[in-house]
Amino acid sequence: MNFTTITTTQRGLDGLIASDIARKIFSGQLQPGTVLPAEVELCEQLGVSRTALREALKLVSSKGLLESRPKTGTRVRARTDWNILDVQLLEWLSGMEGTLEMYQQFLEFRRVIEPHATRLAAINATREQCIALSQTWEEMCRIAQDFDAEQWVDADTRFHRIIFMSSGNCFYQPFGNVLTTVFKWFISHSSKEGGMCLDDHERIYKAIMAGDAEAAFQASLGMMDASKHRL
Repeated sequence: MNFTTITTTQRGLDGLIASDIARKIFSGQLQPGTVLPAEVELCEQLGVSRTALREALKLVSSKGLLESRPKTGTRVRARTDWNILDVQLLEWLSGMEGTLEMYQQFLEFRRVIEPHATRLAAINATREQCIALSQTWEEMCRIAQDFDAEQWVDADTRFHRIIFMSSGNCFYQPFGNVLTTVFKWFISHSSKEGGMCLDDHERIYKAIMAGDAEAAFQASLGMMDASKHRL
């Protein structure tokens, strides 16, 4: 695996290097167990100083992607060790497409937590949050009539973020922010051929607006059916 020379006149060179390495790991270009080139070789490939490289490797290692051991070098860690919900890691991966395995696992994860957040949103959503959800729902309906993939991804992501933020639970709310990047991957992938699950979104929206917690839970759970998504 060869690395592209990193060029920048701005601060944060170590962050750019870290992002480049993280994206290669996430995309599969660097598989778990792969040993990175020696420090001197890697510096030459990237065109950076040892100091910048070392700081970048420390940063990537702190996200669970790399481990360094004496005599064996720096190695890509197993996926089970990755801090995939780390905000900075998700920012590095912004704009990338996930893998099919990632989409499936994310759907399984959502199936566990999102229906419960939706139930709470039906109980705890504030007037302002209901207004925001209504505006987003209306926007989704407009987009569905003249489908635009980019606009749909933004609106659909916002719809689910509002649900988490409306839960009123401090442990659910962070998912509304942290998972935005992953939501966009997932929604972009599953809506490529116009798949929008609009009826499911409508059931969720109406249940929350009606304050019907059980209906909201069931509507959200129903939308998590893998057969409804382009996987």
